[in-house]
Amino acid sequence: MTVIIDYGVGNLFSLISSFEAIGAEVTVSASPDMIRKADRLILPGVGAFRDAREKLMLSGLDKTIIEEVGKGKPLLGICLGMQMLFDKSYEYGEYEGLGLLRGEVRPIAEVIDPALKIPHIGWNALHFTRPSPLFRYLNEGDYVYFVHSYYACGCEDSLIATADYSHPLTAAVSHGSVYGCQFHPEKSGEVGLKILRAFLEIDPVKDTERSTVC
Repeated sequence: MTVIIDYGVGNLFSLISSFEAIGAEVTVSASPDMIRKADRLILPGVGAFRDAREKLMLSGLDKTIIEEVGKGKPLLGICLGMQMLFDKSYEYGEYEGLGLLRGEVRPIAEVIDPALKIPHIGWNALHFTRPSPLFRYLNEGDYVYFVHSYYACGCEDSLIATADYSHPLTAAVSHGSVYGCQFHPEKSGEVGLKILRAFLEIDPVKDTERSTVC
C-alpha cells in the first residue's frame, strides 16, 4: 500500500490522478497508523516551508515519518516535500527540516542570473549526476516541470540530478530509502508518470543498498 501523506499543503488531486493513470492504487491519509501500515510513502507539498513544517509538527506526523524511514520504508518527497527532507531551510527565516538528508534550502536568487525570473517556472531538462532506480525508465535530458524559488544545496552525498537555470540547481536526490524531486512528477507528463512508476517498483532492500553505496 502506498500512502500519500495528507497534512494540508499538498496538490493531492493531480498526484492521485497521476497514480490512477499508471493503474496504481494509493491511499491519502493523515493517520499515523495508516502511515505505519504503508509499504511506501509520498510527502507532497506546496507553499511555505515554515507553514508546512508547523503542520507536520502539530500533527505529530514528522516523528512518524522519521520512524518509518528509519525502518527502511521508501519515501518520496515532492517539491516542498523534498525540501522538508533536509536539515533546515532559510525561507523567510531559519527553520528546521526533518533531517533525513544532509543539506539546506536557500533562495535560488543567491546563485542564478539576476535577469531571470523568480520563481523558476517551466520545463527543464534533467542531468543525471549518478544512477538511481528512480530514473530507470528515463533518459538523460528528459524534461520535467518546475515551480520553485528555493533549492537544496550542500547535498552532494544525495544529489542524483540537476536542472540548469543559469546555474545547476538540485532537481532530485536519493539516499538510502529517501528520494526527492524538486520538480512535480504529477505535472511532468509521461516522464513524470515513469518516475512515479519507478518509485512504486523500488525494492526496499536491493535498491536501498544500491543508493547507499552510490
